[in-house]
Amino acid sequence: MSRVNQMGKTLAKNRKAFHDYQFDEFYEAGIVLQGTEVKALREGRGNLKDSYAIIREGEIYLIGLYIGHYSNAGSARQHDPERTRKLLLKKNQIKQLSGQLTRRGYSLIPVQIYLNRRGWIKLQLGLGRGLKKLDKRRKKKEADVQRRLRKEFSAKIR
Repeated sequence: MSRVNQMGKTLAKNRKAFHDYQFDEFYEAGIVLQGTEVKALREGRGNLKDSYAIIREGEIYLIGLYIGHYSNAGSARQHDPERTRKLLLKKNQIKQLSGQLTRRGYSLIPVQIYLNRRGWIKLQLGLGRGLKKLDKRRKKKEADVQRRLRKEFSAKIR
């Protein structure tokens, strides 16, 4: 499930986000986590499906992120799996994002959670617009055409 990319080890990925949204920009944010949440994410117990970020009183919060319980912790030390988590961004980035969210109808969607090279858990946020059903069909059709072309090209080489 986890893989190493240019950012580090991927802990959770929101694959549905690229199907439902057209992203214009990406931001890297830190997450305020408890100890058992960090350990549970390293075990691969995170799920970004149906999560989103909002700006409230000049701060960004992540809603809907599910982090399962850490297996080696007792029941008294466990965290709430679906609590609202605060994201860490610079103030000028938050101001820029709030302007774009209110003016242009964009959404802030978490794309992936990963470990950076220093071992910190980071979240990649995508700023994008929701796709209409027609756009999704067009996108799928283009992918099918590309797949067929690659298949025909590889068959000619053999």
